[in-house]
Amino acid sequence: MSENFDSALTYTSYLAVDELLKLQRPLSTGPEHDEMLFIIIHQTYELWFKQLIHEFTEAQRAMESGDSHYSLAILGRIRTILKVCVTQIDILETMTPLQFNAFRSYLSSSSGFQSAQFRMVEALLGRRDSKMAGHLPPDIQEHIKVITSRNSVWDSALVYINKRGHAIPIDVLNRDKSTAYSANAAVQEVLLEVHRKDPESAMVCERLVDIDEGLQEWRYRHVKMVERTIGHKMGTGGSSGVEYLSSTLFNPTFSDLWEIRSRF
Repeated sequence: MSENFDSALTYTSYLAVDELLKLQRPLSTGPEHDEMLFIIIHQTYELWFKQLIHEFTEAQRAMESGDSHYSLAILGRIRTILKVCVTQIDILETMTPLQFNAFRSYLSSSSGFQSAQFRMVEALLGRRDSKMAGHLPPDIQEHIKVITSRNSVWDSALVYINKRGHAIPIDVLNRDKSTAYSANAAVQEVLLEVHRKDPESAMVCERLVDIDEGLQEWRYRHVKMVERTIGHKMGTGGSSGVEYLSSTLFNPTFSDLWEIRSRF
């Protein structure tokens, strides 16, 4: 059996390094030294968001197929990626407010609020509201609409738990997936049973808690980074900046898993 092997393939061509290194295009005069860091950090975030979409989608397939071990592996990888995302804030915080303001005006109306991929991550995690994509191009809005019509990561987790022999209420499994999930007392009773009687399924649930905590940590660090850099100024994209970001804090993604903490 012959193998497909491209003798001309190199590290540079496989990773498109030449193209990649041309994607950093500072706009400031000079340019300002710290603009390069700002660009690379945010481009790297977009790459991680792309990977998170890839991994969350695979985690959903693994959970819905009832594969505990593969689910744990993928969910563990997601948790580690989130830790890297948090660590990148440490690098960004080496830039002082004066250094950022030296090129901030060149950003014009661009803002992280416009990250389509982060909205896709939020959609996969169950965010369902009209505000999340209304400011994005029509094709992106349509893509997010498709995501929000399907199972969220939590819906996939409920399918997994149900397949493991823990009866999730039918009305929950068959609910309208285009609407936001609300904490459910009946589901919480099932989750308590899972933790007490099914260690393997409980491990999957706890990995989801790890991810939820990681997301909340990233949001908190992001808020404090913005606050220490621009204070309470208006965000570059016209958002309220710190005020808006603060409103996203302490909103758990998998609320049922947090609600049962006080009942063990």
